Amino acid sequence: MTEVKAKKFLGQHFLTDENIAAKIVESLSADSQRVLEIGPGMGVLTKYLIARPDTDFHVVEIDRESVAYLHDHYPTLDVIEGDFLRYDLSTLFHDSFSIIGNFPYNISSQILFKVFDNRDSVTEVVGMFQKEVAERVAAGPGSKTYGILSVLLSAFYNIEYLFTVHEHVFNPPPKVKSAVIKLTRNDVKRLECDEKLFVQVVKAGFNQRRKTLRNALRQLNMPIEDIGEEILAKRAEQLSVEQFIDITKTIQSCM
Repeated sequence: MTEVKAKKFLGQHFLTDENIAAKIVESLSADSQRVLEIGPGMGVLTKYLIARPDTDFHVVEIDRESVAYLHDHYPTLDVIEGDFLRYDLSTLFHDSFSIIGNFPYNISSQILFKVFDNRDSVTEVVGMFQKEVAERVAAGPGSKTYGILSVLLSAFYNIEYLFTVHEHVFNPPPKVKSAVIKLTRNDVKRLECDEKLFVQVVKAGFNQRRKTLRNALRQLNMPIEDIGEEILAKRAEQLSVEQFIDITKTIQSCM
């Protein structure tokens, strides 16, 4: 089986299971007509994506060696050489699009924050992450792994933990397991509150997650008295998206 270089965040490890690569691509909705792959490397996913019919497909890659390889092996492929985190996505597609990738673990959370910032355009994400990050994103209220990304993303996306990827599909095996998750844009166009304030409230709550909300929200220097003692006595990890929205609305009404 052909060994394909994986991301540098795993060191010199090679993805050896083509079935996993095909399974990741098959997790993308069949009707996704505009697709951006992040960090294709040596094309382990690309070879399957480029074969999708009627798809406007692009890749963004920062590694020059990988860019050269992609140009050589896929001469018709649109390869954007650069940093995804710095790339203006509005210049790429004039309509909504999907994102897929075997994401660099060291920037995977930043990728998801950028997805959140571009939620009006990004309708779907299928990606491989370090297992603990995938679990954190897919977690619900009450879980110890529930956090900022869990709340922000689940406000606008349905999140599915698809499958775990074990170390043995890489050569040599990494020290961590991986996992593939899928985000699908829900029907929420706008939250019923100030969305920038919502983000501030969520971040403040989880930045001091061991404290009660009363203490965690003090850093905002905003009126919180009307939120109610029952909610203020809870910790952020105990609250649903809807409760964070209600908290934001209450603070907003008092400003």
